[in-house]
Amino acid sequence: MKVNTQEVENYTLPVLPVRGVVPLPNTETRLEIGRPSSIEALEMCEDNSNYIILVSQQDPKIEMPTGDDLLKYGTLAKVVMKIKLPNGHYKVKFNSLVRVEVEQFIQTEAYFEANVKTMPSISNDSDEEQAMMRVLLNESVENGSLLYQYPNEVLPMLQLAATPEKVSDIAAFYLKIAEAEKVKYLQTAEVSERLKLLLTDFEKEKQMSQLEILINQEVKKSVDEHQKEFYLREKIKAIQKELGDDYSKETVGQEIREKIDELKMPEAVRAKALDELKRFEMLPSNSSESGVVRTYLEWLVALPWSESTEDNTDILHAETVLDKHHFGLEKVKDRILEYLAVKTMTGKNPSTILCLVGPPGVGKTSLASSIAEALGRKFVKVSLGGVKDESEIRGHRRTYLGALPGRMIQSMKKAGTVNPVFLLDEIDKMSSDYKGDPASAMLEVLDPEQNHHFSDHYLEESYDLSNVLFIATANYLENIPAPLRDRMDIVEVSSYTEQEKAEIGNKHLIPRQLEAHGLTTEQVVFEETVILDLIQYYTREAGVRQLERVVGSICRKAARKLLAQKLDTMTINTESLVELLGKHKFKHGIIES
Repeated sequence: MKVNTQEVENYTLPVLPVRGVVPLPNTETRLEIGRPSSIEALEMCEDNSNYIILVSQQDPKIEMPTGDDLLKYGTLAKVVMKIKLPNGHYKVKFNSLVRVEVEQFIQTEAYFEANVKTMPSISNDSDEEQAMMRVLLNESVENGSLLYQYPNEVLPMLQLAATPEKVSDIAAFYLKIAEAEKVKYLQTAEVSERLKLLLTDFEKEKQMSQLEILINQEVKKSVDEHQKEFYLREKIKAIQKELGDDYSKETVGQEIREKIDELKMPEAVRAKALDELKRFEMLPSNSSESGVVRTYLEWLVALPWSESTEDNTDILHAETVLDKHHFGLEKVKDRILEYLAVKTMTGKNPSTILCLVGPPGVGKTSLASSIAEALGRKFVKVSLGGVKDESEIRGHRRTYLGALPGRMIQSMKKAGTVNPVFLLDEIDKMSSDYKGDPASAMLEVLDPEQNHHFSDHYLEESYDLSNVLFIATANYLENIPAPLRDRMDIVEVSSYTEQEKAEIGNKHLIPRQLEAHGLTTEQVVFEETVILDLIQYYTREAGVRQLERVVGSICRKAARKLLAQKLDTMTINTESLVELLGKHKFKHGIIES
């Protein structure tokens, strides 16, 4: 197939919808192609000598455009380079050859085709065109940094372009204006008209640049005045510090005011903070109420109101992190990965809270820590064992002496972001008494419909917990109140098999205990069968905590023996276990009659 760019011709070719760019002839367009329909169109263009139609979307946000979502003008382009990326996408370079007008879009099963009519550039080679081209080139040289996005690259291309047609297309493609405004250059076939439009846009951009310079000068003048004021205030602070008065009330008030201005607080909280600050400034320094108000203000400015960490949405990374820290537990890890996948797809926390239920020592707490590592979020933990006062959750009112926010708000301050992974450990160990029921307070924390307006008695203003990823752990499911259990997605973490314990012991527990006791694998050598003997004859548990303690005991005894007997190395085998740990504590594989 051959394309004649000088004559009006009709073609039927695959269509590639593009976003964020308006292709023009005589220019190169580099795109990353990832949508399935676009990849299909790209592959089909190979049957047409790598020719394809590039058409811009009217709304770049639309993922699956129809013919009505595309412009009626585009370019006929040729694929000159195509590289397949590891994620399945393609990096492609197109050479746009000629303008086209779309007469009809044809929807096939997987991609678009279009009947198009080419629009060759109309040039009369007049003196007027040559004159306008010279003016355009001079303007480009003098004001390139104001007019073009990449002036250092554009100017050499303009110098090499020999005709007004090429100059007008290159200048329009790289002109520093909105892409929507470049459509007029795509629709205009007359070269002289394109040159006139370009010179008009040049004047507009120059005027805008002059206005920006004036505005920047005004801003600089204002900033200089503020800097002068800031400098004088800093001098006052330095003088106060030399006089030993650096903790004056005025200094504290000014620091708090600056923090309030910097933080992106909700409007109601900001208004409350400023009111309290005015009150603080009016109170006498030796007043006890002054200390109460100052503490309250320091809590308000210490909390994260808008700071957040960006989530790592790579589900394969999450799987790698979970496998790295935990052996076995395949069903549990699958459920966690499904939970994270839903969170990634929806862009928000799932409506249910994960609750990991299982016997002690099976890795519930470390699983929550691994989820935080996989997402790239901060990790905070609150142990709820033995909590029986509602104020532990909601905080105390400021009328009480020594009042503080509850554990939820304290942990948010410790996290420093609005979207940490928040572990509620031992949620089944909460109890209630005459001071209130903390389990009832937890209902508001864990309910997605309510927790974006969490009410803490100390703050007296609502705090948004909706971005927090809550994970709870428990040993006994039946001890969790039914309304609380109803808000959680129960994931049972069962006990380890002997083979899983042995793998964990060899890969994690032994290296960790050797390092903790200052030993190396050359000094103390554990035979492979030793860990299984420890599991069968010296421990009897669902998890691996006792197993780690036994390994630690062996390391201590080995360290003493190495020093006492001046040994270089020591091997731990089945025979030496009785010497180090005593006789077997449990029987294994024997049926009692």
